[in-house]
Amino acid sequence: MNNALTIPLSPSLDSFDLYQQQVQAIPLLTEHEEMNLAKKLHEENDLNAARQLIMSHLRLVIKIARSYSGYGLNQADLVQEGNIGLMKAVKRFDPSRGVRLVSFAMYWIKAEIQEFVVRNWRLVKTATTKAQRKLFFNLRSMKKTLQPLKQEEIKEIAKELNVKESDVKEMEYRFNGNEIALDYQDEDNEDEVFRPISYLQDENADPVKQLISKESESNNLSALSNAIKSIDERSRYILESRWLNEEKSKTLHELADELGVSAERIRQIEQNALKKLKSLM
Repeated sequence: MNNALTIPLSPSLDSFDLYQQQVQAIPLLTEHEEMNLAKKLHEENDLNAARQLIMSHLRLVIKIARSYSGYGLNQADLVQEGNIGLMKAVKRFDPSRGVRLVSFAMYWIKAEIQEFVVRNWRLVKTATTKAQRKLFFNLRSMKKTLQPLKQEEIKEIAKELNVKESDVKEMEYRFNGNEIALDYQDEDNEDEVFRPISYLQDENADPVKQLISKESESNNLSALSNAIKSIDERSRYILESRWLNEEKSKTLHELADELGVSAERIRQIEQNALKKLKSLM
């Protein structure tokens, strides 16, 4: 197990295959070993015990991360975020509850990866509510075929996930990248008409409202610019690299390698900087 402890928790894209091979070589813990290590961590704050618990469950993170590979994000980034969730799970794991760490950690790993997907995948902009996020992550698995959903299937999915039928339709169109006829009508239900052409008219195009909106946007940009100038240089560089780079934003592990710190540290600096910007604005 000592050799396994040198494996980084933030795999890079160049060495991701090697990372996976190293993780697969780490022996799994028996239930007795796991409980003893968890007790040491829980009762004595034994950090070495925490590291062993984390390392022995890295393969679980890789397995879960693979199930999110359909969103076009780097697998190494997904694993990195999942590892953060695993560390949070290990920190909160209570051995007295009588459950294995694998069962407890799955929730934290999935939550961290899903949050990363939601932040970074452009098609998820419609998923703003909890129900819509559930739709986002379950629609593919709930489809029985690769064919477009029929009206009955749309109703069934909408009812099960507690979302609007229009949300199910829109999410499927976004997943498939389909273009929709401007005057589309559902053949299975003539009473229900989905007409994208109806949404082309801008009912808020009043010139006065437009002027107010532009002035408000200009003020916000000015406030943001002043706020960014007031934070420290490293935090400003991280925010600009992550969110304000028009060509290509940098990932957590790219910035970690560049600045010589861990990805988790980059994440902490980013979150603190965002909070400070919010308070300044």
